[in-house]
Amino acid sequence: MKIIIIGAGFTGTQLAKLLVNGKNDVVLIENNEELARHVSSRIDCEVITANGNNLSVLEDAGIATADALICVTSSDEVNMITCSLVDSVYPDVLKIARVRNYSYYSETADASKKHAETIKEKHRPLYGIDFMVHPDIVAAQAIVNSVEKGSVTDSTQFENSPYELIRIQIEADSRFDGIAIENIRKTTDKKFLLAFIEKNGESTLPSGKTILHAGDSLGIVLERKNLPEFLELCGSKAKDISKIVLVGAGRIGTLVAEKLIHKKTSQKFDFFGKIFKKNRIAQKFVIIDSDESRAKEAEERFKDAYVFQADISDESFIEEEHLNEYDLVICTTGNYEMNIVTAAYLESLGLKASIVLVASGTYGDMARKIGIEVAVPIRDTVIDIIMSHLKGDAVTGVHSVNGGALEIVEITILENSKCSGKMLKDISEPGKFLILMGKKPTEASFSILTGNSVLETGDSIIVITTKEDNQHVLEKFSALN
Repeated sequence: MKIIIIGAGFTGTQLAKLLVNGKNDVVLIENNEELARHVSSRIDCEVITANGNNLSVLEDAGIATADALICVTSSDEVNMITCSLVDSVYPDVLKIARVRNYSYYSETADASKKHAETIKEKHRPLYGIDFMVHPDIVAAQAIVNSVEKGSVTDSTQFENSPYELIRIQIEADSRFDGIAIENIRKTTDKKFLLAFIEKNGESTLPSGKTILHAGDSLGIVLERKNLPEFLELCGSKAKDISKIVLVGAGRIGTLVAEKLIHKKTSQKFDFFGKIFKKNRIAQKFVIIDSDESRAKEAEERFKDAYVFQADISDESFIEEEHLNEYDLVICTTGNYEMNIVTAAYLESLGLKASIVLVASGTYGDMARKIGIEVAVPIRDTVIDIIMSHLKGDAVTGVHSVNGGALEIVEITILENSKCSGKMLKDISEPGKFLILMGKKPTEASFSILTGNSVLETGDSIIVITTKEDNQHVLEKFSALN
């Protein structure tokens, strides 16, 4: 594929790296000369120093023959205008834009509903954007997923499935400490699948002879209702969550609060209520933000929460409000390093658990190593969404695991797939990939398969693979265009 990326920030640069590694033809456009020069020395692709919202620049970059345009500058408006400009001249180019402003989404939804027939007839999306990527919504949902049903766990949820991929750490002297993987099925009659193992910072797919030890982390596919039993097998217990501290009342913090606080929503904020289904869990909820306007807006929006304009690093404030006695702190500020420091400090004072928003998977790994239960990498979520739109119609979802060492891909088996008509045990490649779940076109939800399960054209499967074998797996299931 030929792909043009506008914006050489972290997201644009990481996308370029991934796409170049996948043997794609990539052109990166950045108007900051110093940044463009820096990126040019690090990535083997063409880098143009110019404004990406200029049609002449885009044509010089080869937009006429490009398969996709990805706009990830810091400006929503530049991203949208660039896509609209390209759509007016080259409508067949796939256009993806990162857009953070909520109002554009609500306006798009309303206009799409009003002009549904016109859009259907002309086959053109509003703004000329095929896919608008909203990182805040995705990050907020990941945070909420981690604290659902009162237990704090690093969780990947799958649409149309009762199963989740949950990370659990093995504690010393637990049932799983010292056991071989091939023997763990003897410890429970619950249905589950071991997806990955993280030992000494290295993530691998499971092997039956591997011996588990305290300190190892497991990725287990299971139903959430069975989580307490698996926590006990690993030497932990579900933590009762009734008192929550939310640090940061910005866009992501607001979305998280909308999900977790029982409140009276005014008409002014109806859009936020439509994003998530209601799932109230906290009996006491405290919101803290150092910015006066954000704190005031949070106080108006969330009548049932305790809102403070305060500095979370102020020890006297922490002591006065007894924050160390709370069950969970969720740090969602834009200062990702401070999120980690705040959570670690509060846990050192006795707070039970923490969830933090971090920049990337690398920071997420660091956070977990110092005892933070869940770290949500916002930039990685954006990259996952964009990559899922670039891997062909058969790929319906992509999720990076453990800082990108592993990748989960949802794939539809195509007619020309060499795997169609074969049992799982006959196509397995231990160490390269593992099929976590699957479903037939007639089935409503995903379920764990067995070695005798037969794959057929039209089936959907969820596969976890190593970063090195990602391309091989996509080709194996004919998921590439």
